Amino acid sequence: MRGRDFLAVSDLGREELLQILDSASQFKRGLDPGLPLARRSLALVFLRPSNRTRVSFEVAVHRLGGHPIALFDREIEMGRRESVADVGRILDRFVDGLIARIPSDRDLRGLAQAMGSPVINAMTDLSHPCQVLADCLSVQEQVGHLEGARVTFVGDYNNVCRSWIEATQVVGLDLRVVGPPGYLPDPVPNPVQGAGRLLVTSDPGLALNDTDVVYTDVWTSMGQEEQHEDRRQDFGPYQVNRQLLALAPPRAKVMHCLPAHRGEEITDDVLDGPQSVVFDQAENRFWVQMALLWAIFQGPEESP
Repeated sequence: MRGRDFLAVSDLGREELLQILDSASQFKRGLDPGLPLARRSLALVFLRPSNRTRVSFEVAVHRLGGHPIALFDREIEMGRRESVADVGRILDRFVDGLIARIPSDRDLRGLAQAMGSPVINAMTDLSHPCQVLADCLSVQEQVGHLEGARVTFVGDYNNVCRSWIEATQVVGLDLRVVGPPGYLPDPVPNPVQGAGRLLVTSDPGLALNDTDVVYTDVWTSMGQEEQHEDRRQDFGPYQVNRQLLALAPPRAKVMHCLPAHRGEEITDDVLDGPQSVVFDQAENRFWVQMALLWAIFQGPEESP
């Protein structure tokens, strides 16, 4: 995928996605990726708070020999001080690529349209593809395979869930989305013919009884703060606690994209318990994003 934008999981074909995961696994085992970003600079635009995304991308860019430049809302005021297109055109004169964690998917695509250098989606309100690439690596490590792996997403139909559904379409996961009525995909997206299986339900027992992974995320995403109390009430029965986890096989692993609102969508004893792989999952953000950068800036499309 050399020189291409990465705006959504669906931008990748099956072989491309698996190749990125394979490269990430090799880098994690100690393979030297080289310095494909030597003498290159990448802008990182953050209009939303960031911990894992910023640190993992900055370290990955540095590890590949590049220079990361973090830009925040107060500095560029994109859409207010300057138009989205003008920000893209100016940055394109200075840097070799852009990594954007911004609220608007429309603005992300506006940046990509204005720039000739690659643009990477580090999160919008609509999708979180880098997170789900790292999650796919975690599932592969924990379950032993990705195609056909049974993943149950317990929670809101948010940006992470949408990217999981795209991953299902690309690599053939068996995805179950569980949540209260009114917070589920409607209409239910149709996986590509022959790709994956998608079940949408409000019944946790139906989805969890044979699952490999129990995955959850916050009930209230950024920008939804005024809905917090209503969401606490509606999602209460879907808290990933010991009782809910008991509906899944003992071998099932627990995942969370973080940050966690401990005591809301997940309890401490589950997040810190023996079935949790949450912090291994967080580490994989670094390895997958380094592999993604390698694929975009190194190429050709063979594994390193």
